[in-house]
Amino acid sequence: MSAGVMKNDDGGGKRGRRRSRRSQPMSEINVTPFVDVMLVLLIIFMVAAPLSVVGIPVELPETSATALPGDEEEPLTVTITDDGRVMIQETEVAQSDLVGRLQGIAAERTSEKIFLRADGRNEWNRVAQIMGLLNAGGFSDIGLVTDIASTVTDGADG
Repeated sequence: MSAGVMKNDDGGGKRGRRRSRRSQPMSEINVTPFVDVMLVLLIIFMVAAPLSVVGIPVELPETSATALPGDEEEPLTVTITDDGRVMIQETEVAQSDLVGRLQGIAAERTSEKIFLRADGRNEWNRVAQIMGLLNAGGFSDIGLVTDIASTVTDGADG
């Protein structure tokens, strides 16, 4: 935002000239730079949003929980597919190698958070086993990834 200066011209005599040398502040706000910045930010978010999605298709369970705040680096994601495969980001790993590989990756990262994505068709026992492995491996900051529910339910079936 900027403030400009307007000259006040009386159009007469010596006194008018003295007053014309004094400047009065302009009280209008120039919104063009604000609009330019907002359009650039809009374009950046439109381009960046699809790139932040992990490329393994799973049907996430729906909840009414709020989203976690984002970090500056790409989140470390462990995915359990509908057929039970375990993947780190987009690389499939054996369940026995999961903790070792994650410890190697986490040593080079600043954030200790791990996001666990599990297909909704998985049994809870399988998800709990992977969470137990992660916790036993020293990873205590685990976030479960879900979709936002379209309607909020009260928990009753019917």
